[in-house]
Amino acid sequence: MSTTAVETTKVQTDTKKDYSQYDFANLEPYIHPPETKDDLPWSELVTLDLEDYARPGGKERLAKQLEHAVHHVGFFYVKNFGLTQEQIDQQFTLAKHFFELPTSEKEKYECNYAEADYNGWRRPGRALTASAKDNVEIFNIPKFIDDFKGKYSYPDLLEAHIDEIEVFQRALHANVVLPLLRLFAIVLQLPDEEYLVKQHTFEKKSEDHFRYMIYHPRTDEEWAAAKNGATGGHTDLGTVTLLFRQPIAGLQILGDDGNWTWVQAQPGTITVNLADTISHLTGGWLKSSVHRVVAPPQDQRAFNRTGLLYFARPHNDTKLIPITDSPVLEKEGVKPRFDTIVTMEEWVKAKQTLQLNPEIAAKRWAERGDGKVEVLAGFHDQRYKE
Repeated sequence: MSTTAVETTKVQTDTKKDYSQYDFANLEPYIHPPETKDDLPWSELVTLDLEDYARPGGKERLAKQLEHAVHHVGFFYVKNFGLTQEQIDQQFTLAKHFFELPTSEKEKYECNYAEADYNGWRRPGRALTASAKDNVEIFNIPKFIDDFKGKYSYPDLLEAHIDEIEVFQRALHANVVLPLLRLFAIVLQLPDEEYLVKQHTFEKKSEDHFRYMIYHPRTDEEWAAAKNGATGGHTDLGTVTLLFRQPIAGLQILGDDGNWTWVQAQPGTITVNLADTISHLTGGWLKSSVHRVVAPPQDQRAFNRTGLLYFARPHNDTKLIPITDSPVLEKEGVKPRFDTIVTMEEWVKAKQTLQLNPEIAAKRWAERGDGKVEVLAGFHDQRYKE
């Protein structure tokens, strides 16, 4: 699949500043850790070749491939998505060097947790997993559009490469997210193939973001205190999540049979999972996948688990009610998942408030005492099988 041409929005930076120390030639490159030698129960996931998308009948073939995955699994792979390995490696290198910055530098760009604003740096150790603090560190970058211009600042390391980051982010949206939305429309038999695309245009305000993420190593004792990550089952809150190949095993999917299986790192692919919003828009018919990250196999536990992710979401003013002109959804008789009409902006703030504020989350989860919490307007999250 050829890369869709994208225009970059120039970020105003100090033209007098010398960023040459951050040239990729001067940055130690990121090297992926070795894959595990353990024979794990791997998930069997379909792989979509996006190179087929523009060929005659290609969209229909790909949609047919997706039918089972989007309704029953919620996970699949895509390949040939129009970014070079060099571009991907460079983003991993930026992630590596960002997380190596001193805390005193990173905290200049820290999230506004109280306002449920997740853009910027999220420090590790904010949330409890079982009886242990989490080991996750994150840096989120919003879309490069006027609504966010000047709202967030970045360390010199990232400012030096802000144009490459924008190209990368826009390419993911144009080359992966939008084609997938058209395929979902075909699966749903919508009369307008662009229906979902119109709710996900890049230039209109939405909470899409590109993420650098790292899971720091834990000792065996720390993993035991965290129940090896078994309590971390969750769904993502947006439309789809894109995850670049990460060789350290840890990501698991909860299947319809109630069993957890491991997601294997497939060369040259992005792992895609469906999330809550696309499920809301289809009354639950498109499956928001339950997944978690658990302790890696012993031969990988000494390594950092570094990730590149893109989270796609519809426009903030999108109403999260089931699509009405899908024969598939009509036949299923799907119902709204909220008691009142909820917008995407309201949904994001409600769920992020729980995710970013452990004290609020602990209080809210304790209110019912049955392993469920009301997120918004009658919709509940729940604890999943360990």
